[in-house]
Amino acid sequence: MTKLKQIIMIVATTILMTGCDFINNAFKYSDTTKEFVNSLIKEDYNKCFDLMAMDHETAKNTNRDTLKIGLANFRKLIVDNWGTELDYSFMKSEKRFSAVEADNTPANTTTVFVEFHNNKDFGVFQVLFDDNSQKLLYIKPLDVKASIPTMTYFWLFGLVALCVPVFNIYVIRQIKKSDLNKKWIKYIAVTFLNVPAITYAAVNGLSFQFLNFQILFGISFGYMGFLNSYWTFGIPLGGIYWFWKLRRRKQEVPIIQNDVPNELANENSDPVKE
Repeated sequence: MTKLKQIIMIVATTILMTGCDFINNAFKYSDTTKEFVNSLIKEDYNKCFDLMAMDHETAKNTNRDTLKIGLANFRKLIVDNWGTELDYSFMKSEKRFSAVEADNTPANTTTVFVEFHNNKDFGVFQVLFDDNSQKLLYIKPLDVKASIPTMTYFWLFGLVALCVPVFNIYVIRQIKKSDLNKKWIKYIAVTFLNVPAITYAAVNGLSFQFLNFQILFGISFGYMGFLNSYWTFGIPLGGIYWFWKLRRRKQEVPIIQNDVPNELANENSDPVKE
């Protein structure tokens, strides 16, 4: 048993340390992307070369003059569509492992998504980094150019969405205080039966999904740039049902208790009338 605990501790520690390194690298890669694009806009191509993994096996035979022409065309695309004054925000980083080889992230690399925007529109960079040198292997803008959404509606919808977990927690507490049998079944119903789902995305607005179950008290949330910011909540069918059942039980108990005294009072009053 002691050996098993030691193995579990070693595995857990390894996963934790690997996860911390992955997160630290992700933010570092985001900063490198910002530095690279800003240097590109300023036409400082030598600085761009310094930030690229030129020693990687896939880039060893790259001609710098040819690469410079490619970077100049890339710069023109960015400047023509978004201008030269850009702000950046980290969205996410990922390593894909799939049974389909083409969908895998190449070994020792990390894909990073960075959102950028001017005062009106935003776009998204997809950047592949070499984990060994922590430099860029390639960068491309995704096919995204959209107006910056008004986030006021997004946060107002969030207030509505937060009512769902509050309601479900309240119902669970009421079930716990009740004399119901097999309470764990009721807890599962409240936790899992949150369907259909309503989503508000910052960019795409409202949507409805009939068979989308929202577990963990009926809500999910994402805030990764404008493109991946959303609130989703499920209609709390399980919570509503057990809230109704508990209310009904409370209303039935006083009626039963009040009927007995009335009958006794009528029986006691008969001799007096005689």
